[in-house]
Amino acid sequence: MDQTLPPNHPPLPNTKAGLGTEREVSSIPRAGTEGSNSEHDPHTTKGANGRWIYPSEEMFFNAMKRKDWDPKAEDMRTIVPIHNAVNERAWKEIKEWEKGRGSEKCGGPKLVSFSGDSQKLTPKARMRVLFGYHAPFDRHDWTVDRCGKKIDYVIDFYSGKHDPKQPEAVSFYLDVRPKLSVEGVMMRAQKWFGSFF
Repeated sequence: MDQTLPPNHPPLPNTKAGLGTEREVSSIPRAGTEGSNSEHDPHTTKGANGRWIYPSEEMFFNAMKRKDWDPKAEDMRTIVPIHNAVNERAWKEIKEWEKGRGSEKCGGPKLVSFSGDSQKLTPKARMRVLFGYHAPFDRHDWTVDRCGKKIDYVIDFYSGKHDPKQPEAVSFYLDVRPKLSVEGVMMRAQKWFGSFF
């Protein structure tokens, strides 16, 4: 999910015609309206039922143009589904972290807000770079509502190894974890040391 233009925003100059305007409803439940932005408004797409909605090809293209990237309209058919799949995977991993922590009482965890900053490395990513590993291609910070308690997560997005048998297949790796906070450290320790806590 990316910060993109509202659905009724006029196209930016040089926007390519023919880009899709349909939007996919995610599996990610939305917590209230805090941190929301109008292009992800659950009321803009039928069938959203309180779930976040991914940007359309046109919205994604316009967002990339606004950020002074050089997007190609024809690439949007590939990029948007990958973007959506990566976010679905991130949510799946967050749900694993949240399992058994109490959100079952109120219907499970819900995503309050998110932000991305590909230029800002997490401490873990910075350390990996010092040891010679590739930097992540993106970083997101997500805030989850656990029955009224806000839990912050950080996600580093890495390119994965390509399968020579399927060279067209996209490969990625996500490092999803609670942010370093009192709650986050406790959650990490419980995951690493299990029954000792």
